[in-house]
Amino acid sequence: MSRPLGEFELIAAIRDRIARAGAPASVDGLLLGSGDDAAISTREGVSVTSVDALVEGVHFRMPPFEPRSVGHKALAAALSDLAAMGAQGREAYVQLGVREGISDAQLLDLADGLGGLAAAHRIAVAGGDVTRAPALLLAVTAIGHARGPEAVVRRSGARAGDLLAVTGALGGAAAGLVLLERPELGAGLEQPVAAALRRRQLEPEPLLAAGLALAGAGATAMIDLSDGLGGDAGHLAAASSVTVRIEAERIPVQPGVAAVAEAARMEAIDLAAGGGEDYELLATLPPERLAEASSAVAACGLELTVIGSVETGAGVELSGASSAARPTLGFDQLRPRPPGRC
Repeated sequence: MSRPLGEFELIAAIRDRIARAGAPASVDGLLLGSGDDAAISTREGVSVTSVDALVEGVHFRMPPFEPRSVGHKALAAALSDLAAMGAQGREAYVQLGVREGISDAQLLDLADGLGGLAAAHRIAVAGGDVTRAPALLLAVTAIGHARGPEAVVRRSGARAGDLLAVTGALGGAAAGLVLLERPELGAGLEQPVAAALRRRQLEPEPLLAAGLALAGAGATAMIDLSDGLGGDAGHLAAASSVTVRIEAERIPVQPGVAAVAEAARMEAIDLAAGGGEDYELLATLPPERLAEASSAVAACGLELTVIGSVETGAGVELSGASSAARPTLGFDQLRPRPPGRC
């Protein structure tokens, strides 16, 4: 049996796997990437920085997650924050905490997942660190770029009279988690539908192109749906000092979500509005910019759906849902998760 890789051997092996996955060694403005004590970058405009972390036992378990999915999802979560601000992703820095019992092969599979997503979005993995940890930890700092402060979309710009719109369809990640935890509930689903739901949980896609499109089309505020539609709409409403009204019947729901909810004896609205981790984009727009925004998002291969409006006041109002389905506030990272969600 070969001995485990040492720290610097592991770092070199991970760097090699990320490069073999096709991630660029450099991007515009990155003067020095991985391999020295620190990276060096310079560029005009403004930098947009996001930090996100996945912790084993808190955000995922192995199984049902495979290491490749952990690497993919950690980078996706950080890049999704850049998408929500209309920033162009450029580089990422990775902190890897290695627990006892995980193999070198598993860690290299994790690097493959991270490197594959970095390659797809032309993100340079410009550095990081490896250390021992009590649980597998993958923390990613993602750096994006915008031409100036005025080009960045914040949560705080929504105004009364704006429309509330969301990209894609919701509930897939939450339904996928249900299927991963209780596979028997997918017995009535067509295999491609069930696979798409599981993939939505395991390997979500950051919508960088759609974020740029919405920013360019006049989005006044934006947030990515990581903690659930209800919860993230609440963050946007609080930052903008407005009321966000959501019409439940207009929420686009991913195929298969309703069937999974029924099998699990849940309300579909709980998965679609409260499940989280879909990483779609929720945006507010002046009504006169809706057609432009819809066309721009369609060019990215997504549909933009108006699901409500912005009004004076404070908070989130969900209309059209049963009273049993009203507590769709999403998740708080520091509070216990509901049963079945790690």
